[in-house]
Amino acid sequence: MDNERELRRAGWRLMGAFLKPQRSWVSAGIVFGVLWTGAKVAVPLLAAAAIDVGILPNDQSAIIWYSVAIVLVGALQALGTAGRRYAAFRISYRVETDLRERLFAHLQRLHFAFHDEAQTGQLMARANTDIQQINQVVILLPLFAASLLIVLVVVIIMLMQSVVLAVLALGALPFLNIAATRFSHRVTPVSLRLQEELGDFSGVVEESVAGIRVVKGFGAERLQERRLDAEAHSIFTEAMIAARMRANFMPLVDFLPALALVAILWYGGHLVLDGDLAIGDLVAFNFFILMLVWPLRMAGMLVAQAARASASAGRIHEILATDPAVIDPVHSKSLPETGVGEVGFSKVHFAYGSGPTVLDNLDLVIRGGEAVALVGATGSGKTTVARLVSRFYDVSTGVVSIDGVDVREMRVRDVRRAVGIVFEDTFLFTDSIAENIAFADPEATIEQVRKAARLAGADEFVMALPDGYDTVIGEQGFSLSGGQRQRIAIARAVLANPRVLILDDATSAVDPSKEHEIRAALKEVMTGRTTLIIAHRAATIALADRVVLLDGGRVVAEGTHDELLRTSLEYRTVLARAEAETPVVNSSPEGLSS
Repeated sequence: MDNERELRRAGWRLMGAFLKPQRSWVSAGIVFGVLWTGAKVAVPLLAAAAIDVGILPNDQSAIIWYSVAIVLVGALQALGTAGRRYAAFRISYRVETDLRERLFAHLQRLHFAFHDEAQTGQLMARANTDIQQINQVVILLPLFAASLLIVLVVVIIMLMQSVVLAVLALGALPFLNIAATRFSHRVTPVSLRLQEELGDFSGVVEESVAGIRVVKGFGAERLQERRLDAEAHSIFTEAMIAARMRANFMPLVDFLPALALVAILWYGGHLVLDGDLAIGDLVAFNFFILMLVWPLRMAGMLVAQAARASASAGRIHEILATDPAVIDPVHSKSLPETGVGEVGFSKVHFAYGSGPTVLDNLDLVIRGGEAVALVGATGSGKTTVARLVSRFYDVSTGVVSIDGVDVREMRVRDVRRAVGIVFEDTFLFTDSIAENIAFADPEATIEQVRKAARLAGADEFVMALPDGYDTVIGEQGFSLSGGQRQRIAIARAVLANPRVLILDDATSAVDPSKEHEIRAALKEVMTGRTTLIIAHRAATIALADRVVLLDGGRVVAEGTHDELLRTSLEYRTVLARAEAETPVVNSSPEGLSS
């Protein structure tokens, strides 16, 4: 409960912080709200005067004058309505846009360890559903402010005309306030659970769509449907709990003003019959009671929506309050311009969070222009080495350096520009092939794109496609074969012209019959460039100048591929196990071309 309360407070602080830059529009909304309030309150007063001064004495000129006045005031009211609603919607959409941009930018800055644990569905829910909940309450806030002003002005006028009638009209408000407070406290935890369930639902949808090939490959459509049904039922359950709470609360908002209206007619009618109150004033009182209905309904809507919005804003605050673990140093260093891409590991110790040690006092130097293959059993630390060079994570102790500069003393952006990576799981964007290759350098010319593609052995098959480099590939590039995707990924890394190239199992998902094409491309790309190869297949390892065998996060053997085959039983064992576990991949049927 304390955590929920703190999240709500943090949520309100977050909304307040994003409303501050909109002060000018808030002021404009207040001005239009005052205009609207004044005009809206003036209409009943003018109507009352028209009855007492014009209709009852049968004064035609007075009736015409008050009619014209009511029309003019109505026009001012319409202007105020348009202005305050435009201001309210502009403020809310601006806050929504700013929140989306800040949340997305922060997610981009957050370290890999955060994304290792975060559920994509939950992140998507916070970026969409939660922000929409905030949008709804931000829209209501300026409108409610004007409605609150109506209430204040109406109360003052009522008290000036008749204290007793004012008490009868407003006597139910304290009970409404008590009911609203109880409703808010009860609905808040339900709203928070509902937002969590929506996030889980988004996660199931995201996983099912992203993993559709696995789902269909195992005939697991019904299983995923049952998972989705379970999440949808949970959402329905929580939504219905909240709906019942609203159904119990909102009728009060409509019923209490009706009671006040009856009291006004009963007591006010006696005052009129006794000659103590003018008929016009009684009509104005009834107008005022009806004018209170909408502000009270809006108050009820605001209380209900505020509970969900504060819960949603609290969930967004949780992300925004998470500090990136990998950040730029206060005083950064740059790589020497004459550097050759030498990579060094000195007494490096690393573990993922509180997990077991992955690298244990690792010492390793990769000379500039040298190609080194990292080999080892699963869990030996190969991929971790690559992640530390790119500064996806920072070492626990020790130093990882490029050309003698500790990567922790460099800006993250500079490290990533100096290091190019071809991942094991190739990810391509739903865009043209040219845009995918130029991802690291959007300003690259088509000549530079084609040069990188030729180095990666991709130019020939790309030019054979119907639209060449303008061919738009499907999501994650699944409209291409595995080998084609891999060559585009290599071209993407090459175009960035990094000092250090990391090939993280770059041929593991490629059909062995096509692997020679990838190896030929890699050999061309690696020439004169510091390259770190993480591989299992002997043919790919043989591309390296030197092979380093890792075990338990340490270097246990190194030499050329042939030397280790002759001298290291452990090396031969690792290769034999890797070859035995390598799946046969048939990539050509799914590609756009062979």
